[in-house]
Amino acid sequence: MKNTIKILNQWLLSSVEHVGLLVIAIATVFAMTNEVITMVSAREVTLADLLMLFLYLEVLAMVGLHYRTGKLPVRSPIYIGMVALARYLILDLKYMDDLRMLAVTGSVLILALAVLLIRFGHIRFPYPSDETLKKPQQINKTL
Repeated sequence: MKNTIKILNQWLLSSVEHVGLLVIAIATVFAMTNEVITMVSAREVTLADLLMLFLYLEVLAMVGLHYRTGKLPVRSPIYIGMVALARYLILDLKYMDDLRMLAVTGSVLILALAVLLIRFGHIRFPYPSDETLKKPQQINKTL
C-alpha cells in the first residue's frame, strides 16, 4: 500500500511539474509573439525590445534544459535576474536618482558574484552523480 501511495505521489508531482513547465513555455511564447508584433507594428526595434526578447529566450532555454536533463541549474534564474536588472537600468536611467542607480548596479554585481561562487563551488565540489563535470586532475590527464 505504501509503495502505491509513493508512486501515485511521484506521478502526481511529476504531472503537476510538467503542466507548470508547459504553461510557462506557452505563456513565454505568447509574450514573445506579442513583443515581436509590437516591434513590427511600430516599425522600430529598440535595445529594450531586444533585451526583453533575450529574457524570453532565457526562460525558454531554462524550460528546455529542465525537460532535457531533469535538472534546473540555479544559475539560470540568476542570469535572467541580471539581464532584467540591466534592462531596468537602461530603460529608467533618465528617471533614477543616484542612490537607486547605485543599488541596481550593486545588485547586478552581487548576482554576478553569486554566479561566480556557485560555479566555483560546483567545479571544486562536484556532485558525485554529476558526470558532465570533470575534476581538474581528469582534465589534465586527457590533455
